[in-house]
Amino acid sequence: MRHAARKAAKTSSTSRRSRMAHAALKVKSKKVEGNGAVIGLETAVLDKLNEIAPMTRRSMREAARNAERHNMLMGSASLAALVGTAAAAMAFANPDERVTLASDASTTTTQMQRVSAAASRSDVRSSLDADTDTADTSATATQQTFNEGVWSLGDANANLDVSQMSRSSANNPNVAKLMDEDNSALPSGFNPNHATGDSGNAYESGQCTWWAYVRRQQLGLPVGSHFGNANMWASSARSLGYWVDNTPRHVGDIVVFASGQEGASSTYGHVAVVEKINEDGTITISECNVSGKSGTSTRTLSKVSSFEYIHY
Repeated sequence: MRHAARKAAKTSSTSRRSRMAHAALKVKSKKVEGNGAVIGLETAVLDKLNEIAPMTRRSMREAARNAERHNMLMGSASLAALVGTAAAAMAFANPDERVTLASDASTTTTQMQRVSAAASRSDVRSSLDADTDTADTSATATQQTFNEGVWSLGDANANLDVSQMSRSSANNPNVAKLMDEDNSALPSGFNPNHATGDSGNAYESGQCTWWAYVRRQQLGLPVGSHFGNANMWASSARSLGYWVDNTPRHVGDIVVFASGQEGASSTYGHVAVVEKINEDGTITISECNVSGKSGTSTRTLSKVSSFEYIHY
């Protein structure tokens, strides 16, 4: 007796295909034993395959919700950053005013609407012009001060000793002082530190040349030791760089007489020292050994421009 074969349960191929279409496919690691080789997939490879595998509708909905939450979080962070930037800008623009953010500012994700595009600073930031128009401009005005005054000397400096200030570069302070007084009349290129020719008084005692050397030393002015006879002093001094002309300028100037001039020796000439320049233009001189007189004496000369004068 033949037994009827057990009938296989009928299943709907359509239903099976539907379940197969919506089921998540998972790739698992398998081992093939027997004569076949062992096949093993790395975990990273399995994860990548599962990532690109067909997804169920539930998975797709979850992925969409996750993307929406991500966009909302990004929008919230962008808005918070813009609010902070606006607050900082207001604080710098109004340093004397305290900027307070509202405690109920809508910065949570539950109060945000999803945006389809990236947030723009110009889309979410309110205009600052309105705040600027209503702000108290007196609080932000910049105060500028100007000092257009002039420097002036006070009473403490009224007694400044200008004699201690010299425009010249003379090593001899007495020469420097005289040069300041003669600034407008100095010869071009005059060197106040020229050679003096001084090595001590080499002139015969009691002679006019001896006295001229002694008096210049007393006044602290330079003089040469070997200028020669009296009538040679002007040319000797000029050759060393002294300033020599025909104008008496200061006490201490050496007056050079030509031979026979105003009672001078017809052979040797004569020298004297200016002691005073008088208001009438005459000069008072000191001299030694004139017209056979012994010792020093003084006299006044009127024809002052006819003599040569050694200054310094």
